[in-house]
Amino acid sequence: MNWESYIRGFTNYLRLERSLSVNSLEAYKDDAEKLSQFGHSSGKSAEAITAEDLRVFLKWVNQLGMSAGSQARILSGIRAFYKYLLIENIVSSDPTALIENPRIGRKLPVFLTVEEVNRMIDSIDLSKPEGTRNKAILETLYSSGLRVSELTGLRLSQTFLDIGLLKITGKGNKERIVPIGGSAVKHIRLYLDNWRNHVRIKAGQDDYLFLNNRGSRISRVMIFYIIKNQLKITGIKKKVSPHTFRHSFATHLVEGGADLRAVQAMLGHESITTTEIYTHLDSEYLRSNILMHHPRA
Repeated sequence: MNWESYIRGFTNYLRLERSLSVNSLEAYKDDAEKLSQFGHSSGKSAEAITAEDLRVFLKWVNQLGMSAGSQARILSGIRAFYKYLLIENIVSSDPTALIENPRIGRKLPVFLTVEEVNRMIDSIDLSKPEGTRNKAILETLYSSGLRVSELTGLRLSQTFLDIGLLKITGKGNKERIVPIGGSAVKHIRLYLDNWRNHVRIKAGQDDYLFLNNRGSRISRVMIFYIIKNQLKITGIKKKVSPHTFRHSFATHLVEGGADLRAVQAMLGHESITTTEIYTHLDSEYLRSNILMHHPRA
């Protein structure tokens, strides 16, 4: 059986032709390796795997205690693996074509109210050296709806403050243009003038917008720490992460009547269905308010 050579070829295909990030590449490779373990245990090659075999495989994955979301992600990796095998003419048909995705109960994401966002941003102590930077970071997260990896990877050369735009490199190295609000622009400028200009920047790190105290690109962990600290100060009890600011950005846009396609473009969602969750969130938010405040609810 040639599982190992097929997986090596699949990994090279993802790296060279799909230009996937390291994390995505490892996830897809891990999915294919799970199937190869199943194939070895049942004595089947990749070419011999049938749709029925895949159903047994997914049942095996389910018995490992993985959630429906994890199972769906693994199946997505297996689909990509067989797409590669088809391209290389290793198989003549795709056994995943007859497999349905596991049903996933979609959870509405946690978001902050406008008042809670303001409390978190306004509670930052600007008398501390890093206060100006931290305020610029939270302003940027909320103003532009960036993923935390997009924020930490944001470069000065991608930041056009004069016209209020950012050029973002998102998932799959796809670029998009995102507007940034006046308050965020103001605090980024304050950060550049009053903090960043006084940091000794390490070689190769000079184009990153947000830096740590040692002059290197700020880490994801540091962003989480900043948010955790502001939660403690404000007393907000919600489970908040950098992604919560992204959810809040999108939710408040939809609540304000923004076009869903525009929100999709700003978030960098490939499918409009991903963005549509914010319409459900808006409806749920309105319903909960009616139940809370209407005299006959």
